[in-house]
Amino acid sequence: MNRNFLLSRRSALAAAAAALALPMLAQAQAWPAKPVTFIVPFPAGGGTDAFARPLTAALTKATGKQFIIDNKGGAGGTVGASIAAKAAPDGYTFFMGAVHHAIAPSMYPKLDYKLESDFIPVALVSSVPQVIVVNPTRVQATDLKGLLEFIRKNPGKLNYGSAGNGTSHHLAGELFKLQTQTFITHIPYRGAGPALQDLIAGQVDLMFDGLGSSATHIKGGRIKAIAVAANKRAPGFADVPTSVEGGVPSYQVATWYGLWAPKGTPRETISAMQAELRKAFAQDDIKASWTSLGTEVPNMYGDAFGQFVSSEIKRWADVVKSSGAKLD
Repeated sequence: MNRNFLLSRRSALAAAAAALALPMLAQAQAWPAKPVTFIVPFPAGGGTDAFARPLTAALTKATGKQFIIDNKGGAGGTVGASIAAKAAPDGYTFFMGAVHHAIAPSMYPKLDYKLESDFIPVALVSSVPQVIVVNPTRVQATDLKGLLEFIRKNPGKLNYGSAGNGTSHHLAGELFKLQTQTFITHIPYRGAGPALQDLIAGQVDLMFDGLGSSATHIKGGRIKAIAVAANKRAPGFADVPTSVEGGVPSYQVATWYGLWAPKGTPRETISAMQAELRKAFAQDDIKASWTSLGTEVPNMYGDAFGQFVSSEIKRWADVVKSSGAKLD
């Protein structure tokens, strides 16, 4: 075969490959070129929503493209996670999950997705202490010592709501019972939002909630904060004592929220998202919003976030085993 012909053919093939690559490169460089969806695996009104809404608003303003929240609640957040795991890895669908998803592998043995292998860790969005909150008309205690005294005198009388089986609310309650040797009845809901509404309405007595979702209701006087499950008081909530101050120093639980992308999402797109997140977290209004929800803006991305998630999966597996927590 003529050598010049072969060279011409190779040149033509190379040119064709380059022509095909150009639109893909332009698409990656132009991200986002269309609306971006955040799948939030809980109903509106919960802690994930409390951080997702101001964040998506900031990203929309910065990029000029809509960042949309799609609430997909059910089964302790695992329904939404399953949907997100199967989403097209085109850089236009992300999953905003939480600590609940590090607990789920120990509580739901038949999950059809794996958090560590079906998603790419993007960034930690926030980490807030768990807070013990009560309906003040149903529970007269004003501090942790008073609450424990009432529970011990009235075993089984109080109940606590959670965002669902296997969520941090559920496990935080079981851990509290284990460490204080008390009993409170667990009532699971389909998300923190519905559980909080019933707490406010007096249908349940208390919750072990993420401070982010309880914050506005605490400030509005609709529920009473007994203690944060931490060794220091939370930003914006200096008047709420800690579990250490309340005499249960071992009770320390945080609810964190993070962002993942479906496996196969282009690395360039993930890097672009991380860059947008860094800019968003540097904004004064986001910092103020996070403070109002009881936390500070984080600085954990990519592999570091992935390693943190892996450590949390192991930690909560130990809590599940020790507490004997089961699906109700």
